[in-house]
Amino acid sequence: MNAGNQTYVRDRTIVLGGLVGLCLLAWLYLFYLVWMMDKMAVDMVMTEPQVLSWTGTEVFFCFIMWAVMMVGMMIPSATPMIMVFSQTYRKRISQRKPYVPTSLFVFGYLVIWTAFSVIATAIQWKLHTTALLSPTLLKSTSPILGAVILITAGVYQWTDLKHRCLKHCQSPLNFLLNEWRDGHAGAFVMGLRHGLYCLGCCWALMGLLFITGVMNLLWVALIGIFVLVEKLVPFERWIERGVGGVLVAWGGMLLLV
Repeated sequence: MNAGNQTYVRDRTIVLGGLVGLCLLAWLYLFYLVWMMDKMAVDMVMTEPQVLSWTGTEVFFCFIMWAVMMVGMMIPSATPMIMVFSQTYRKRISQRKPYVPTSLFVFGYLVIWTAFSVIATAIQWKLHTTALLSPTLLKSTSPILGAVILITAGVYQWTDLKHRCLKHCQSPLNFLLNEWRDGHAGAFVMGLRHGLYCLGCCWALMGLLFITGVMNLLWVALIGIFVLVEKLVPFERWIERGVGGVLVAWGGMLLLV
């Protein structure tokens, strides 16, 4: 193996190892939160019912929970794009182009999901203060609210906007060809734009966590896996429509119960 190939393999290993490490840390934190919440739930049973108001500290840690959860859910599905970005810049460096760290692209991508986490935190706070969210299970207590979330997510699976956003996420090379920007700021902006397309794909699916439990890690993992599958398989249109139908039917059943 020549020096160029060794450098290529080393760079790929570093980038991939960094992404795996980031996901692993996110999931370890989520498991820690679940353990802490289980302890708190036991204490709540033995004391007075929880007050509906939140302190600023509780709001902050709820935001951290959502932000870390988005890292654990979305970085795996963004990895193909990140790896293609890294390889592209490695080739440009060999052509004596300026070096730009892949971390800037990742940072831009995560900024979008951090902004989403702010919105998700505000929604959870509102549902909590209106007693529409169980304080221990962190899931909807209202069948009507649950039905609305499910039907909205299901119908969105059928929309052209969902499909167009997904197409951008499925084609890393086409995305880079169409969205390329040079320099450090350019890498950050490309990460932002890719994050927006991913958000356009997945925002409605994230609402399912208010049905299954915000900290139900099985469902967190299942949604993350589904997002990854949508971006990788060639017959995704059938998956979009099929899952959309299941979600709408699930929502309809909640209304009938």
